[in-house]
Amino acid sequence: MPSPTTIAGASSMLRHRLLGSLRTRGGAATTGQSRWSSPGHEERPKGYLFNRPPPPPGHSRNWEDWELPCYITSFLTIVILGVGLNAKPDLTIETWAHQKALERLQMEASTSGSSESD
Repeated sequence: MPSPTTIAGASSMLRHRLLGSLRTRGGAATTGQSRWSSPGHEERPKGYLFNRPPPPPGHSRNWEDWELPCYITSFLTIVILGVGLNAKPDLTIETWAHQKALERLQMEASTSGSSESD
């Protein structure tokens, strides 16, 4: 059976070797290119929203090609769902049972009313 000092020494050596590789992005111990980043990526953000600098004073931001169709589609989806979900029929079992109970009560009332008049 190995002694506790041998196990402690082996675990500290293993931890020391692994910590260096765990701290780097992608787990690679080398400082070269990793599988998660490419040479074109920045290490730190610039501090702007979506990493885009604001336009110069007096100029407005130009829309990208995907923005207008995305906004129109999103708006129409909300309108269609809002109208469609509010106009759908109530097909729950509770509503059906309530209507059936009202029909039975009306039939009992009409049969008891007609039998009393006889």
